[in-house]
Amino acid sequence: MTPERAFRFGRAQHLVGVAGLPPAAHGAVGVIVLNAGLIHRIGPFRLHVELTRRLNARGYPTLRLDLSTLGDSGASAEIGSREQQIRADVVDAMALLGRRAGCTRFVLIGLCRGAQAAHTAACTEAGVAGAVFLDGYIYRTAGFRLRHYLPRLLSPARWRGFLARKLRQAAEPEEVSFGSVYPPRTQVRRELAAMLARGLRFYFVYSGGIGEQFNHPRQFRECYGRAVAGHPAVRMDLLEGTDHTYTLLCDRERMFDHVEHWLLQTFPAAPAEAAEPALQV
Repeated sequence: MTPERAFRFGRAQHLVGVAGLPPAAHGAVGVIVLNAGLIHRIGPFRLHVELTRRLNARGYPTLRLDLSTLGDSGASAEIGSREQQIRADVVDAMALLGRRAGCTRFVLIGLCRGAQAAHTAACTEAGVAGAVFLDGYIYRTAGFRLRHYLPRLLSPARWRGFLARKLRQAAEPEEVSFGSVYPPRTQVRRELAAMLARGLRFYFVYSGGIGEQFNHPRQFRECYGRAVAGHPAVRMDLLEGTDHTYTLLCDRERMFDHVEHWLLQTFPAAPAEAAEPALQV
């Protein structure tokens, strides 16, 4: 198993992360895994731990870190927006893997709000060569609404459920949702196009757990158009039947297989004979 080491690092020594540094991988593409929302760097149900160890076994140096003010990381005492903090934290993370593993190019991986953070950093930081967005930005389209609402309009059982929910809402307090607010789709599409023009490569992976937001592979092209969705540096997969945090072992392995395959095809790491066998988790 690849040795791991915890580091305190950053421009104010305020960041905490755990790096996996395969001995034969000096100079390989580094993989940086960002927090999923407010969750500590291990990820939901140790998702990030298992993913980084698997990638270490394939020869990739990795760093799973807590961004500023999350998990074990503190604040840098700098004045700036959250986006500026994220970008500065990613620069610090790249510098650490650069010193420890000789990495000069990096792939960012994030789930949900971690994917949004990866997008934010990739927009501006030259060292970022690609990103894996797990349930990243996706917008409802006319096609989504047609596929979502038409079966419901034609189903008597759906109408009965709708009326029952309305009656309950009249008698009970309304639930509060803590969903994130997306930037305008035109902005995200423009930023993705600009990053692709710079040579970045992207892998969008959507789980079945976001069916209220994404309900068919065709929606990706409906959302982003041919210029982005049809670009040769973009791949998209919808892993139907999985939940948002890949709780089940079979779902987790399925997602890991997809991410590992994309990385090996797009950013080959250490030679096969130098890499360790894949971990069985």
